[in-house]
Amino acid sequence: MSAKTAVLLLQMGGPDSLESVKTFLLKLFSDRDIIKIGPWFLQPFIARMIVRKRTAKVRENYRQIGGKSPLLELTGQQAASLEQVLGDGYRCFVAMRYCQPDSATALVSVKRAGIRRVIALSLYPHYSRATTGSSINELQRVLTRSKLRFDLGYVRQFYDHPLYIAALAEKIEAGLAGFPDRSRVQLFFSAHSLPQSFIDSGDPYLDQIQATVRLVMERFAGVSHHLAFQSRAGPVKWLEPSTEDKLHELASQGCRQVLMVPLSFVSDHIETLHEIDIEYREAAHRLGIADFRRIESLNSSPAFIACLADLVRNAVQST
Repeated sequence: MSAKTAVLLLQMGGPDSLESVKTFLLKLFSDRDIIKIGPWFLQPFIARMIVRKRTAKVRENYRQIGGKSPLLELTGQQAASLEQVLGDGYRCFVAMRYCQPDSATALVSVKRAGIRRVIALSLYPHYSRATTGSSINELQRVLTRSKLRFDLGYVRQFYDHPLYIAALAEKIEAGLAGFPDRSRVQLFFSAHSLPQSFIDSGDPYLDQIQATVRLVMERFAGVSHHLAFQSRAGPVKWLEPSTEDKLHELASQGCRQVLMVPLSFVSDHIETLHEIDIEYREAAHRLGIADFRRIESLNSSPAFIACLADLVRNAVQST
């Protein structure tokens, strides 16, 4: 066995073509870690009904951002950058939840490389059973079915890691620098929403999101900020306020300059490139918010890769 450590970058994934949108959505809505629709044996049937209604709209959204999700390519770049920073003792692999390469494919690659020690690194900064929880559950199911054996460690969250906060602050500082007067800018943190029932049942996601905002804002005295939640779907109660409602509120108060800060997204994908850059920008302009911008996503910024490297090294020491 190799003395190297394998790092498994866990991410959601996305469709790699317009034709694969339907398959991607079907996997997403069939995942009971994200949403439980009726009894388990009916969920595949109900998921197919939902996907039938949503596919055309979602496919059009992907068409507008280039015909596919960039998430696989961006995660691959993060893996390559992380492997370079970590050095010869490490190999980095990508494991997507709802597309290829999935956990099974990634683990087979690790096995073929002769590596026994694996660190599963969630690329979701804030833990939720719907994101990190789902990816880890799938990883464990694959291990059980395959009977593969590894010395496994986990990085489940990093919402308050100093290097993550510094990486976010760096992008915010660069974004604010483009405005003539930062005191007139409203800093708008937008996180992916969750059903309120998740939080009520003990999911730590909301507390961790709020902690990240607090830690970041310690570096930006005198700048106004807000937190809201995007990407709701379905009739259940979701975290509030919604990003749409908060934009209406800010516009009604005379706000004309907004800098969006996506939280819970470390890479560009449909929620940043379409939902924020297209949908929310158009809504903001209709409401009279003339200067609507978004910070650059972390993607493979050196500051963010340094954070991931520190997380991996600490996980190795505790494994």
